[in-house]
Amino acid sequence: MIKTVASVKLPVNETLEIRKSRFSSENGGNGKRISIVTGIHGDELEGQYVCYEVARRIQENPEYLHGTVDIYPAMNPLGIDSITRGIPGFDLDMNRTFPGNAEGAMTEYLAKKIVEDLVGSDLCLDIHASNIYLTEMPQIRINELHKETLVPLAKIANVDFIWVHGASTVLESTLAYSLNSRNVPTLVVEMGVGMRLTTEYGIQLTDGIFCLMKHLGIWSGEVKEVKKPLLSEDPDEVSYLNSPLSGIFLKEKLHGSYVQKGEEIGFIFNPFTGKKMAEILAPETGLLFTIREYPVVDEGSLLARILKNHSDN
Repeated sequence: MIKTVASVKLPVNETLEIRKSRFSSENGGNGKRISIVTGIHGDELEGQYVCYEVARRIQENPEYLHGTVDIYPAMNPLGIDSITRGIPGFDLDMNRTFPGNAEGAMTEYLAKKIVEDLVGSDLCLDIHASNIYLTEMPQIRINELHKETLVPLAKIANVDFIWVHGASTVLESTLAYSLNSRNVPTLVVEMGVGMRLTTEYGIQLTDGIFCLMKHLGIWSGEVKEVKKPLLSEDPDEVSYLNSPLSGIFLKEKLHGSYVQKGEEIGFIFNPFTGKKMAEILAPETGLLFTIREYPVVDEGSLLARILKNHSDN
């Protein structure tokens, strides 16, 4: 069943609608509800495949469903249609408008209606991709204010890495913060790269979603064993590599690789001279969980992140 969450009139006799697809057991099941949200940023498409795969699996085996699954594929439909990160015409990041205001501007009204519709969920997953510049391993990012509730759930989600952020680094205007503050446990997933689909990541996360559904009693079918994720709660464990100059960056290591201190992960070259301008060396031993995907860099551009002191041994 497809339902309209919010609707506003646009110029030229058009209407903007935010919709969700609802799957429910015939008898209502145990009354539990999980919500899957994506498309807040129009250039982040990894969650689209997750929505497809979750819906496909439920429809193949509806007899295993014992609650409600709400899927919100496009929270920012104008952004997705125009390949724009924010809401086009407003130059606004939708994930900086929550919890919204029913009496405010169009964007605030939409944010308010979204939050109202999601309140009551027993669990929400807010799925993001990286931008077009970086590739990320499947990970869940958590505000330390809510870690006691969220970390145990994140461990079931079949991601590679759980990153607990300090409260001061988490914006209160995000959807996840608004929902967690309203007692809706919300996990923020980051994975893949902007404007693309990474199907293996989509399948990995979908497997984790069904494990979470089973944990909540919403799903009684077979589920796959989840990965044991790395957990980082210390901000000093993450090392950032920034470009020392402008040029073209060529990566030599993939995200997910374990690197040694001093190992080359890529280099910056000058296409005019045919010379390397700088070698980019790992400052620490650890897990390379973010790597630059877009090759053109300026001085200071983020090239990689390393989770220090973690190895595959």
